[in-house]
Amino acid sequence: MDRFGKGIRTSARDALIAENSDKTKRGRAFGFHRALDTLGAVIGPLTAIILIKFLGNNLRQIFYIAFFPGLIAVLLLVFFVKEKRIETGKTVLPKFSLKNLNPSFKIFLFTSIIFAIGNSSDTFLILRAKNLGLTTSLAVFAYAFFNLSYAIFSTPAGVLSDKVGPKKLLIFGWFLFAFIYFLFGVNQSQILIWLLFMFYGFYMALTEGLSKAYVSLIGDKERIATSLGVYQMATGVCTFFASLIAGLLWTYIDVRLPFIFGGTMAVISALLFIFLEKNKKAY
Repeated sequence: MDRFGKGIRTSARDALIAENSDKTKRGRAFGFHRALDTLGAVIGPLTAIILIKFLGNNLRQIFYIAFFPGLIAVLLLVFFVKEKRIETGKTVLPKFSLKNLNPSFKIFLFTSIIFAIGNSSDTFLILRAKNLGLTTSLAVFAYAFFNLSYAIFSTPAGVLSDKVGPKKLLIFGWFLFAFIYFLFGVNQSQILIWLLFMFYGFYMALTEGLSKAYVSLIGDKERIATSLGVYQMATGVCTFFASLIAGLLWTYIDVRLPFIFGGTMAVISALLFIFLEKNKKAY
């Protein structure tokens, strides 16, 4: 039910951000959103760790407490967030066809799917940290450090994308992902793990919000939410299979292979994106 709720709200939220931000500042808007969202992902788990200690591992009480920030968020959305309403006379089901879409959207969707096949769950990063000797608590703190890095760099990355264009940053981000994942695979140092988590946060800042900003700019202008939904669905399904593949590689062959595989898919997707964009008139 939690993931069902996320599936419903994510594309609608991103469409709301897109329609309430100027095209020249679209990257800044999505970057700022990711910064605050990720800051919550830092504060939330750290608060939970403190509450676990003071409440004697009573997880039920922590879930009760966590209900109230969610309730406040809903009330703020209902009473303070306004959206542009379009009077169409009657409600019709949206129609979506890839055939008539912007070639840039098709190319980005295709290459994002390839990238997503190698982009397994971040849980494997925590498992790798523990595999290299970090305790469970230190692995959780390393992941919180990643989220802090992600939050710090998200808004500057969004501002930069408005100046140079999101496409260049996305390509750089995919190559950076490949480099980080290769290092996660071959690294044997506990100290380097912390730097890798920091740079992984930087990679996320360059791609997570900016990919949605890019889709909102190149997708069907009349159906921004649908375009975002198709993108989220396609990459989400591929991420599931990416995690399954990573789990099989980890369990039956070598713990380093999920990262080598992910890095390789990232390089392939980045090179394909560059090549197809350069020759998109042919499509």
